[in-house]
Parts: sequence; structure tokens; C-alpha cells
Amino acid sequence: MSTSDYPYVEGGYTLYSNELCPYAQRALRAFDAANVEHKVEQIDLKNKPSWYHLVNPQLKVPALRTPDGTILIESLVIAEFIADEFPESNLLSSNATERAQLRLFIELFGTRFNPLVYRLLMTADADEQEKHKQALLGGLEDISKELERQSKRKSGKGGLFWYGKWGYAEITLSSFVGLLVPLAK
Repeated sequence: MSTSDYPYVEGGYTLYSNELCPYAQRALRAFDAANVEHKVEQIDLKNKPSWYHLVNPQLKVPALRTPDGTILIESLVIAEFIADEFPESNLLSSNATERAQLRLFIELFGTRFNPLVYRLLMTADADEQEKHKQALLGGLEDISKELERQSKRKSGKGGLFWYGKWGYAEITLSSFVGLLVPLAK
């Protein structure tokens, strides 16, 4: 099988995705927010196509084939690539300090929310659930404190990163907030 033996749009963007994967949703939301034409190839995560290793040897979604044939993997990389490739979409600020603060917030969210909520959802033992729930609440408190600190900084503009519009923060984080719904017992 040659490297061209997988589906893609010649001269266009092809996103290899799965509608149930919150990571893949990041990339899809970035394309939608930037209003960029793209084709989506749905990948069944339980029965991956035999050709998919040609796109992503790690066999994860999302993956992106760009018009020049470059393959990008990892949802944050793809979302930031779209923001950089289409600066007119204003998904990311042009201010380096604001971008750094946004990346810090996303890193905090990725370390103090995502793994903790997944542990909580995957644990059946009541004592372990309580332990993970307390850790998640502590993580959410850390995130809240960082939002408060950032809103007071010079570049914080007295509010959240996303300045009243759908941007990089919502794109990269919104898929995961929905994971809290099953926990609201």
C-alpha cells in the first residue's frame, strides 16, 4: 500500500476524527470556528481502517492532512495550527503574553481537570470515587484561582480569555466540561 492509499482531499484539509472523542472534537471545532472548508473522515475507534496507520502510526484521532500533504497529530497541535494558519479567524490573540497566559490556563485544565474527571468516571469503588471527587474539586478550585489571577493581570482585560467570543479556549476545553454531566448526582 502506498502512502496515497488512504482517503483525503487533494489540495484540501482532511480531518480524521471520531464524533465521540473529545480530543477530536477540538480539531473539528477549530475548523468550524475558523470557518475553513475541510473534509471529515470518521474513524471507528473500535474497528480502525487498515489504512489508518499510514495517516497516524499511533492510530489515535484526531489527525489532519494539510493541502501540502503534511500530517499533523494531537488535538492541541491541530487547533493551534488552524489558529496560526488562519489568523483572520482571531482564534488566538496576536499578543504573546495573552497567548502564554492562555496556554498556561489550558495546561492547568489539562492537568487538574481532564485526568481527574476520567479517573472519577472510571472508578467503581465508592471510597476511590470520593477520593477522586475531592481531587477534582481541588483541581477546579486551582483553575478558578488562576482565572481570577489572570483577570487581574495587565493583559487579562478584567475578564476571561475568550473576550465574549468563541475562541481557542472554548475550542480546546468545551469538549471536556460535558464530562461533568454524569457526575452531577
